[in-house]
Amino acid sequence: MAWKSKTRNLQVVDTELSADTVEWCPVAPNHDVLACGTYQLHEGVGEEAPPSRTGRLYLFEFGQEGSMSPPLTELQRVDTAAILDLKWCHVPLPGGAMLGLAAATGELQLYTLSDSQQQGGRRLHPLSSLQVAAERLALSLDWSTGRLDSSDVRLVCSDSAGGLSVLSLAEGALTALSQWKAHDFEAWVSAFSYWDTQLVYSGGDDCRLKGWDLRLGPSCPTFSSKRHSMGVCSILSNPHREHILATGSYDEQVLLWDGRNMRQPLSESPVGGGVWRLKWHPTDQHLLLAACMHNDFHILHCQQALEGSGGACPVVVSYTLHNSLAYGADWSRLSLEEAAPCAPVAAEPKESLAESGAHLRIQYESPTASFDTSLEDDAGRYIPEGIAMPSVTPTAGPSLNPTTEEAQSLSFLLASCSFYDHTLHVWRWDWTADQAQLGSEPC
Repeated sequence: MAWKSKTRNLQVVDTELSADTVEWCPVAPNHDVLACGTYQLHEGVGEEAPPSRTGRLYLFEFGQEGSMSPPLTELQRVDTAAILDLKWCHVPLPGGAMLGLAAATGELQLYTLSDSQQQGGRRLHPLSSLQVAAERLALSLDWSTGRLDSSDVRLVCSDSAGGLSVLSLAEGALTALSQWKAHDFEAWVSAFSYWDTQLVYSGGDDCRLKGWDLRLGPSCPTFSSKRHSMGVCSILSNPHREHILATGSYDEQVLLWDGRNMRQPLSESPVGGGVWRLKWHPTDQHLLLAACMHNDFHILHCQQALEGSGGACPVVVSYTLHNSLAYGADWSRLSLEEAAPCAPVAAEPKESLAESGAHLRIQYESPTASFDTSLEDDAGRYIPEGIAMPSVTPTAGPSLNPTTEEAQSLSFLLASCSFYDHTLHVWRWDWTADQAQLGSEPC
């Protein structure tokens, strides 16, 4: 079945400082909560003055009540050290939802989210912090809870000197369990295997992807791969499918692996930009979101690769409205109840946008015309077109055979952020079955 794929911008937020990481809260009932971290480098004054790094943590709430106001509301901003990475714990802990933050001071910081019913509403409150890397930058973190297992909550953190730290969390306090030198240069990323949390993966600027078994100790990795030709900066275990691992690198490739055979990847997909972050969809085992630095944000459909075809994963949609390094991206677990509005029948415009004072609507098309992206007004409202819209070409979609009307239309909410233009975007992706093939009139 052919499917139509379209992204639609809902809101753009100026984060003032360079934005590099963003995550929706995975813990109910807070799926409408979004955190964004920033990083700003300040050059030192004088030849010998060292540079300083500052950051800011933002907390937002997404609302769907009305289309005439921006859906994203800022709840809180906290000035911090520069933030390199942030991730919510996948499960509720005593005290509620918990956010971990990797800081340029070498600290791992934890915040708890207060309930919306409490006085003052939703806010982040500092819980605990631990210096994991003195005189280093903490570069990444991951929780062991990706498969919603809260029996043994741990974190892994990587740093700018190539080190890894595994920490436990008990009664709100962080304790370092083990620390070791894993890479010769920056250890850009570290991650748990969500299916066996005694296994940890790491990637570094030495071009190596490594595996570690915590039961055996850190003296020697279980494997060391140079399949990536440049620094490895993203790793993510698939929480829906055992043994499956996705990795990304400055070499502009996304590799899928079977953890039982790390000599050869299952597939290699060129995405045209360094792959800074990867995110599997919260419920769909085949959809993989990639933040590709110099080449925007892409969603890959990985079903055929995971079934053994060995070919590259097709890009089913791209989001191209950022004007700077694509660093942070995440899926929301919120259900978008309203379908994307259909464009009205086109009519000749009576006056130009400049004459009418209307907001500008920008239409981006992919070179292959397989998807399109639209930017709406500065309040995030849907502005109907005054001129004819280009048709959206049906694309290769998921291997689905919809039997219900609901299955013929899929809508997802996402957030992404970019660095030098310091912007956070909230956008939706609508994936609809080709109505012509279903025998009904198109939207």
